Amino acid sequence: MSMRRFYQFCVSHALLLLISCFLGFTSTVSPATEGEILLQFKASITSDPYNKLDTWLPNANPCNYSGVFCNSLGFVERIVLWKTNLSGSLSPALSGLKSLRILTLFGNRFMGNIPQEYAELSTLWKINLSSNALSGSIPEFVGDLPNIRFLDLSRNAYSGEIPSALFKFCYKTKFVSLSHNSLSGPIPVSIVNCTKLEGFDFSFNNLSGELPSQICDIPVLKYLSLRSNVLTGSVQEEISRCQRLSILDLGSNMFAGLAPFVVLGFQNMSYFNVSHNGFHGEIPEIGTCSEGLEVFDASGNDLDGEIPLSITNCKSLKFLNLGFNRLHGSIPVGIAKLEMLRVLNLGNNSIDGRIPAGFGAIEWLLVLDLHDLHLKGEIPKDISNCKFLRELDLSGAIPYSLGNLTNLTYFNLSSNNLSGPIPLTPKIQAFGPSAFLNNSGLCGPPLDISCSGNGTSPRSKKNKILSNSAIVAIVAAALIVSGVCVVSIMNIRARGRKTKHETMVVESTPLGSTDSTVIIGKLVLFSKTLPSKYEDWEAGTKALLDKENLIGGGSIGTVYRTNFEGGISIAVKKLETLGRIRSQDEFEQEIGRLGNLRHPNLVAFQGYYWSSSMQLILSEFVPNGNLYDNLHGLDYPGTSTGVGNSELYWSRRFQIALGTARALSFLHHDCRPPILHLNIKSTNVLLDENYEAKLSDYGLGKLLPILDNYGLTKFHNAVGYVAPELAQSLRLSEKCDVYSFGVILLELVTGRKPVESPSANEVVVLCEYVRSLLETGSASDCFDRSLQGFSENELIQIMKLGLICTSEVPSRRPSMSEVVQVLESIRSGVESS
Repeated sequence: MSMRRFYQFCVSHALLLLISCFLGFTSTVSPATEGEILLQFKASITSDPYNKLDTWLPNANPCNYSGVFCNSLGFVERIVLWKTNLSGSLSPALSGLKSLRILTLFGNRFMGNIPQEYAELSTLWKINLSSNALSGSIPEFVGDLPNIRFLDLSRNAYSGEIPSALFKFCYKTKFVSLSHNSLSGPIPVSIVNCTKLEGFDFSFNNLSGELPSQICDIPVLKYLSLRSNVLTGSVQEEISRCQRLSILDLGSNMFAGLAPFVVLGFQNMSYFNVSHNGFHGEIPEIGTCSEGLEVFDASGNDLDGEIPLSITNCKSLKFLNLGFNRLHGSIPVGIAKLEMLRVLNLGNNSIDGRIPAGFGAIEWLLVLDLHDLHLKGEIPKDISNCKFLRELDLSGAIPYSLGNLTNLTYFNLSSNNLSGPIPLTPKIQAFGPSAFLNNSGLCGPPLDISCSGNGTSPRSKKNKILSNSAIVAIVAAALIVSGVCVVSIMNIRARGRKTKHETMVVESTPLGSTDSTVIIGKLVLFSKTLPSKYEDWEAGTKALLDKENLIGGGSIGTVYRTNFEGGISIAVKKLETLGRIRSQDEFEQEIGRLGNLRHPNLVAFQGYYWSSSMQLILSEFVPNGNLYDNLHGLDYPGTSTGVGNSELYWSRRFQIALGTARALSFLHHDCRPPILHLNIKSTNVLLDENYEAKLSDYGLGKLLPILDNYGLTKFHNAVGYVAPELAQSLRLSEKCDVYSFGVILLELVTGRKPVESPSANEVVVLCEYVRSLLETGSASDCFDRSLQGFSENELIQIMKLGLICTSEVPSRRPSMSEVVQVLESIRSGVESS
C-alpha cells in the first residue's frame, strides 16, 4: 500500500513537473514565435518611407514593436499601422497570430489580395484595409470569419461582384464599407443575414440591379450609402420601413418612382441625399421634420410642384439643394428663417416671383444659388449682410451693396434677364465679364458695352469663320464602363472650330442605338498631337482597366497613365467630385478656359470627357513623378529608409523653385481673371525628364469639394501647406498660394516634410521649426544633409524667403511676381560671384 502511494506520489509530481515545464515553455517560446511571424510580415514590406518598422528587431519583445499591441497574456492582439505608406504585400504569416483581434492597415500601399491563410484568424473582429492598392475579387472566406464586427475594404481596386458568401456568418457584423472600388453586379440579398448591421457603404462603384427588398428587415440599420452606382428601381416603399435611419445617401444612381421623402420625419435622420436620379412627383408637405436633419439634397431629378411651406419645419438644415428639377411657384417666404443654413441652391427650376427679403438674417450663409429661375424685381439689399457669403448665383437687378461681400469667391449672374449698369465696386468688377454674360440689358465694365447713347458700343464682329475642310464626319464613340473610359466605335460626329488651339469635339451615342441624336458623352481634345482614330483611343483607354496604370490620386480624383501607339502618353484624371460645378456647360466653360493656357511650367490640359455619370480630365503626362516623392523617398533604389532621389541636387531644386514660382506668377498676374490654385503642395509639383517643374491641378478650385462638415473643405487635408486665414476663416486670395509656396521652399532646403511626428506625442511644423533655428543662429542645422553642390548663403536666402512667404499676416507676404524677382536675383548674384 505504501509502495502504491509512493508510486502515485511520483507520478503526480512528474505530471506537475511536466505541466510546469510545458507552461514555462509556452510562456517563453510563444512570444518569440509571434516575433518571428511579425518579422516575416516586415520582410514582405518593400518600402517603409517613415521608418515605422525600425523597432521591429529580432531580439526585441514584439509587444514593444511600433503599432503592435498585446493582451494581458503577452500575445499579439492588435496591429495598427495606418497612414504609414508601407508598400508590399500582406504576409500569409500573420495567420499564425491566434489571438489577433484587430488588423488596421489603412492608408498604405499594399498590393495583391488578402491571403487565403487569413481564414484561420477566427479571432478577428475588425479588419480595416482601406486606402491601399488591393485588387482582384473580394475573398469569400472573409464571410467565414465568425467574429467580424467591422470590415472596411474601401478605396482599393477590387473588381467583380460582391460575393454572396461575404455575408454568410455576419451575425455580429456592425459596419461594412466597400466604397471606392470597381465592384459590379447586384447587392447580395444575403446582406439581410447581418441582423446587427448598423451601416454599410457601397458608394462609388458600378453596382447594378435593385435594392434588396428585405434590406429594412435589418432592425438596427442606421447608415446606408449607395452613392454613384447604376442602381435602378423604386425604393420608396422599402426605404420607408427603415425607421432607424440617420444617414441615407442614394445620390447619383438611376432610381425612379417617388423619392422616399417620408424618411425626413424619422427621429434620427440627419443626412438625406437622393440627388441625380430619376425621381419624379412633388415634394410632399413635411408634417414633422427630424430635429437633427442637416442635409437635404434632392437636386438633379424630375421633381415638380411647389416647394412646400412646411420645409421651414426643418430648423436644423445646413444644406438645402433642390436645383435642376422642374419645381415651380415661388420661393417660400419663411425659408429665410432657416438660420442654420450654409448652402441654399434652388437654381435651374421654373420658380418665379420675387426673392423674399430676410436672407440677410442667415448669418452663416456661404452659398446662395438662385440662377436660371424666372424671378422678377430687385435682389434684396439685405443679402449684403451675409458677411460669410462665398458664392452668389442669382437673378434680378444688381444692388451696389453687393460689393460689401468681402468673402465672395464665386459670383455668377450670367444667362438671366438683368438690366442696367454693373456696379463699379472692385469686388464685383474682379469677377470679370464671364460673370455677366448673356444679359441683354446689362452694360458697363467689365463688359464691352457702353451705358451711353443707345446702350451699346460698336463691337467688333467675332471671327466665326468655319473652314469647310474642318467639318468632317468621324466614326467613333465614347463609353464609360466601370468608372473608366473605353471609347467604342459607333456613330461619331466631329465638329471643329478654328481657334487659337484647334479643338476636336467628339459626341457619341449608346451602344446598340440607331438614333445618332441620343448623346451620352462628349470627348473634347485640345491637342492636335493626340490620336484621332478610334483604334488608337480604344487601345489606349482600355489600359485604364489595368490598375497597374494608376499613378496617383488627390482631392478631386484618381489619375491613370494611358499609352497610345507611337509612344504618346497622357494622364487621365477620373473625377470623384464636381465641387461647385453644377452643369455640363459650366464644366466645359471651366476646363475649356484652362485648355488655352500655355506656360512651360504648367502641366498642359489636353482635353476632357463629360457624360452624366463620369467626368475625365486629360492632361500632359510628366514622367519623373512629383516633388514630394522625389524629396522624401518612394520607389527609388536604396530608398527603403525614406531617403529622397539622389538626382535632386541643389541646382535642380533651385530650378524647381523658380519654375513653380513662375507658373504661379503667370496664373496670378498674367491670366484674366487671375487664377488661384488653392491646393499648392509638393505632390502637385511634377517633374519632367529634365527635372523641370510642372505645376498641376491649377484652375480646378471649383472642382474641390466645397463642404466637409460644413466648414473646412476636403483639400485642407494638405496639412502644413494651408494658409492660416484659409483654414480658420475660409478667406481666399492669391496670398494663400504664396503661403503654400513658401512651405515648398522650406521643403526644398531642408528635405523635411511640412509636418512630421518623430514620436507619438510630438508634432514638428516645418515653418515653425526653421524659424526657431534661424532665430537662434543655427540655420545650417536645417539644411538637408543629402544636398550636394550648394552655397550656404544661397540656402539661407531661400530659407528666409520661405519664412517671409509663410508670414501669419497675409499682407506681409510678397506677391508671386516679387518672389520670382527675388529668386532670379539670388541666382544671378551667385552666378556673378
